[in-house]
Amino acid sequence: MNRYPLWKNLSILLVLVVGLLYTLPNFFGEVPAVQVSSSRSTVKVDSDVEARVMEALTTARIAYTGTVRDESGLRIRFADDKAQLHAKDLIEKTLNPVPDDASYVVALNLLSASPRWLSALGAHPMYLGLDLRGGVHFLLQVDMKGALTKQLDASSGDLRASLREKKIYNSGVSRDDLTLNMRFSEVAMRDKARVVVRDTHPELTLAERADGADFVLVATLSPAEQKRIQEEAVKQNIITLHNRVNELGVAEPVIQQQGADRIVVQLPGVQDVSKAKDLIGRTATLEVRMVQESADLGGSVPASADMFPEIRNGVSMPVYVKKQVVLTGDRFVGATASFDNNHNPAVSIRLDSAGGKIMRQVTRENLKKRMAIVLFEKNKGEVISDATIQGEFGNQFEITGQFSTDETNRLSILIRSGALAAPMDIIEERTIGPSLGAENIKKGFDSTLWGFIAIAVFMCIYYRLFGLISTLALAANLLLLVAVLSLLQATLTLPGIAAIALTLGMAIDANVLINERIREELRSGVTPQAAIDVGYSRAFGTILDSNVTTLIAGGALLAFGSGPVRGFAIVHVLGILTSMFSAIVVSRMITNFVYGRRRKLDTLAIGQVWKPGV
Repeated sequence: MNRYPLWKNLSILLVLVVGLLYTLPNFFGEVPAVQVSSSRSTVKVDSDVEARVMEALTTARIAYTGTVRDESGLRIRFADDKAQLHAKDLIEKTLNPVPDDASYVVALNLLSASPRWLSALGAHPMYLGLDLRGGVHFLLQVDMKGALTKQLDASSGDLRASLREKKIYNSGVSRDDLTLNMRFSEVAMRDKARVVVRDTHPELTLAERADGADFVLVATLSPAEQKRIQEEAVKQNIITLHNRVNELGVAEPVIQQQGADRIVVQLPGVQDVSKAKDLIGRTATLEVRMVQESADLGGSVPASADMFPEIRNGVSMPVYVKKQVVLTGDRFVGATASFDNNHNPAVSIRLDSAGGKIMRQVTRENLKKRMAIVLFEKNKGEVISDATIQGEFGNQFEITGQFSTDETNRLSILIRSGALAAPMDIIEERTIGPSLGAENIKKGFDSTLWGFIAIAVFMCIYYRLFGLISTLALAANLLLLVAVLSLLQATLTLPGIAAIALTLGMAIDANVLINERIREELRSGVTPQAAIDVGYSRAFGTILDSNVTTLIAGGALLAFGSGPVRGFAIVHVLGILTSMFSAIVVSRMITNFVYGRRRKLDTLAIGQVWKPGV
């Protein structure tokens, strides 16, 4: 009656052992580390960079305890802060001999100190939020006017192309603050232009005015279009910030919109604030320009051209490009690595409709000439593609050349990553030190520990042996909850610790229901073995109903909450699920182990059983 089959006992024990393995990494803490990442999108942190760093550390006799190299860069662990600081200075000098032209970001960081065999099993500690781990908090203000002027600058180029295509002669298209002025010498030309602009750019509101001998058509963005551009600017900046923060190797950064034009950035564990500010404030733009074919590569830069380096196989070669910009990066919709008709590596690029129209005209007029894509970062340009135009193309085309598969993958990422849609300013900056985070962790741990002890003492006094079984099930619940959070790589914050403490109190409620149901069956004269069986089976429905209603409330918090509320909801929902398993399955397994094999059972150690009339 009160026995689980062997396979079920083994399955429960396996779940508990796995839970223990995934919980262990959280008890090893963190160690100082140095994070090396690329400060330029065209520079990779590869095995050669790792070898240079290791050689420099070995030569300087700076001991390190391990290295990790992944997509975010290279991280080197050290035994103490002193070695970390010495290593940072050495690595900075090794990788960036010219500080004003740095190719790599060398920042202080923290890494988990859990053993390698646990990491090999995929067991990693939970991420800790800013309030527990320390780090930096930024509040960024998005320049909404800058987003509008950027859109108007792009529209002015489109309008010039459209008017030229329709052979509508004009005296120029210029931007004055948030308006575009199109000048004409004849009223008839202005009227024709009005029709073309209305058809090709419905987002513009048109007006007319006279300026001396010129007839001016004034275009402004409609209020609805301005709102759309500003909303998209914030969204694009958030995506770009995510890409940049990944270079710092920050575990679970918080990057979210606050209000209409502000963005909150929280970077837990980041110790080097200046590097974080430098990375977040970086501006990166793409430009498509024609190559100046007649330029003398060995001489000075012509007045009509700019010179930018192109790095191929580690060698920097100068490329001379015309000053006139054909396209900017906001016209790129997507880019993927592919292969051309000859099965050579290539990059497939998609443009928006306006960009496709401009590209079609430019390529038609410049067949067999070279076109370059220039990446600008920190006001410095670098050619990331230099290819010959083989035919006319529009919205979709391929970049081919002497590329390897790795180079096409890298180039497609550079084009997709884009740039900030609008400038941003840091208007608030806060730093939370590791000591404050450690104090918060201690307080949270103490509150959970003393809450657990108080519950355990009460249960053991009131329910005796069944109280001890309930306490063991509660410990299993806490073990499984931490294991699931670690397995999901969730971020634990102070509200999350509060949710764990609350889960303990709610989890023991299920065992109280079971124990009271068993007592009720004993009062009715049912045998002890039957009372255990009936108690667990009949209490299950009540436990399920109460937990489902709580899950609904937790699900609502999860769906509509954000920030700390969402963190609380995640731990709360997971705690309910693990508590049902531990209270019903784990406690039943222990009870079966204690009482299940005893055929003659007179009493149960479940505390005082009050009978009517006694």
